Formats: sequence, structure tokens, C-alpha cells
Amino acid sequence: MADFALHQDAEVLRLITTEENDEQEALFAAARRQREIYYRKDVYFRGLVEFTNYCKNDCYYCGIRRSNSRITRYRLSLTEILHSCQVGARLGFKTFVLQGGEDPWFTDQRVVEMVAAIRAAYPDHAITLSIGERSQESYKAFFQAGANRYLLRHETANDAHYRKLHPETMSLAERKRCLFTLKDMGYQVGAGFMVGTPFQTPENLVEDLRFLQALEPHMVGIGPFIPQADTPFGTYPGGTLALTLRMVALTRLLLPRALIPATTALGTIAPQGRELGLMAGANVVMPNLSPKEVRKLYALYDNKICTGDEAAECRFCMEGRMRNFGFTPNMSRGDPPDVEARRRV
Repeated sequence: MADFALHQDAEVLRLITTEENDEQEALFAAARRQREIYYRKDVYFRGLVEFTNYCKNDCYYCGIRRSNSRITRYRLSLTEILHSCQVGARLGFKTFVLQGGEDPWFTDQRVVEMVAAIRAAYPDHAITLSIGERSQESYKAFFQAGANRYLLRHETANDAHYRKLHPETMSLAERKRCLFTLKDMGYQVGAGFMVGTPFQTPENLVEDLRFLQALEPHMVGIGPFIPQADTPFGTYPGGTLALTLRMVALTRLLLPRALIPATTALGTIAPQGRELGLMAGANVVMPNLSPKEVRKLYALYDNKICTGDEAAECRFCMEGRMRNFGFTPNMSRGDPPDVEARRRV
């Protein structure tokens, strides 16, 4: 935990709220040193496939929420999904991230079919799912079909705050149950939260960090809240770059082995947002492999970057930008250190 007393909530709270440039730079430097212990200057590339923007949920911040009638909905066919993976494999990706809304059309059987087809075609690749809350039986079926990883942001660890962001049909207790179930089942698990959501307090962010310490996920996704015009929070202010970077750095210091993306949302709110995320301790980027014609439709928030690029453009542009900042692009699976050690035995 470097020179910071992060076992004390008061110290964590102070670092969350600090606006002292020297202190922030010291925090980022400490996070970089901690990351380099386990990952050197490597930045791991994951290929993202956003395969459906249908969702049964009505989260107040999300552009693909059920009640948004202004969005054009789409679902990729299995052939289209496999083609996206094929493009990714040709570009050197060893991890595919299959992300979508909680779409009832994608039943367990269809998800299993998708995962099994990808696993058969790419036996040595990592397959990540990010499709929301499912039953224990569903998670088990996906795991047996060949999924390795599962991303499920908890969004906020404070129940009262969770209630302000989600309809009554959803619960933080269920979200947490899913995360612990996934981890117990053997998945590499990713959690995470947005920074600057409506009604969020610095104390809420302390709770997020403490929850992550309790869960000990393999991956943590942290990005700024960006309003989407067709949601109830469409006119609220977005999360700031500075606070998001401090949360990335604090997460790195508290979870030194975690894989932490420099998110597209960071790149959306600042031209060099992803690079600054890496300078604050992140070590993953996720270029988009989705067909170009659907990228703008996966509109979780407004003004998302890279929606018009081909997959190869995304990969090589990002690789060049990483090298310019002194980082080493790494196209391997990028398993966490403890998982990688077990794979070698």
C-alpha cells in the first residue's frame, strides 16, 4: 500500500477527495510501482464483442434500458459473433469479451451454444461473458461450455445508493450474491463501479473499495459516469477524470494483482483518458471487435469513441498510443498471476 495508510477509512476518504496535485501524482506513482511488481509495463488487449443491446432491466443511467424507445435494437447472430471472433483472432487477440444487455432472447441454451462454438474454434483463448445476473445453474452451464471469466459490475456497494440508481425489481444483495457465486464456481471474476453517478458520496466510494477487498475479484472495471440523453439521468453532470483516476490508483494499491481496464469511458471524457488511466495503475484495454454498423447502437452513454473504426484500426491505433506512453502491448490471455501459475503446473 506504498506510503499511504489505506487500512484507515479516513485516509482513503482523504485521498478520494484530495485536489492537491503533488499528492495525486504521488498516488499515481505509487500505483504504477505496485502494478509493475506483477505486470511490469505490459498492457493486455481484450477483444470486445457487444452482441445484443436488448435489456430487460431499466437502470436509470443506462442508454440500453428497457424503457428507452429511441434506441434501435439489435442482436448479432451466432455467425456474426463467430466472425467477430475470427477477425479478432487474426489480429492476435487471445481473449474475447462477449458483452450484452440482460436479453431474455439469449436463453441459457443459446448462450451455451455461443460459448461452446467459440471454445471449439479457439480452444486456447479466454472467453469472458458480461451478460448480467443469472442463476447459479446458468453460470454453471456457461462455465462447463467453456467460459473462463465473467464481468459483473456491482455499480455501488451502498444499498441506499443502489436504490437511487435502479428500479425496485433489482437489488444489490442479488448482485453481490451473483459475484460470490461466480467466484466460488471457479470463474475469473470482474466487478467494478462508476465514478460520479447521481447521489454518490465520497463515503460511497470508500464502501466500493472495501467491498472489492472483501470480494477479491480478478478484474475491476472503473469508469466515469457519462450521461445518456434518453435516460432519467440524462441532464445530470458526469463523473470527472481526476476522481476516476484517483479511484483507479486506489484500487491498484488495495488490489495489486487485479487486472484493471483503462476504459473506453475514460477515453470518451478526455482525449488521452485511457493513457492517463494506465498512468494511474490500469493495465488492460479492450478494442472493439463488434461489426462497425452496430457499434453506435450499443449506446450505454453518449459520445462513445471509436464507433466508426474497423477492428484493425482500433487495435493498431491503440497499440501505437500505448507505446508512445512507454507501455508494452501484450496480446496474450493475460491471466492474473495466481491463475497463470496454476495453468503452468
